[in-house]
Amino acid sequence: MDTINTTAKLNHEELFTLLKGFITEVIGEEFVEEMDITPESSFTKDLEMDSIEIVSFSEKIKAHFGDQIDFTGWLSSMDLDELINLDLSMIINYIYECQ
Repeated sequence: MDTINTTAKLNHEELFTLLKGFITEVIGEEFVEEMDITPESSFTKDLEMDSIEIVSFSEKIKAHFGDQIDFTGWLSSMDLDELINLDLSMIINYIYECQ
């Protein structure tokens, strides 16, 4: 799943499925099974991901999309409150717009 795909533009549902898969790889299937992951899921509050897990998640995005998506640059432009409140739909929308 960590391959660069630059040919097809993914829709919001496809992006959600892809990112949910990345989250599963990062935090483990046993934890994901106990969660109801939705586009509104917050990384810190709902998914309880720590900074190392978020970095691993961002590396998966970079590996998949390559230079097409500057996810790290986008995150670094946020203030602390925005990062704390980051949810999956924000990432889906960002990636969708960048494709």
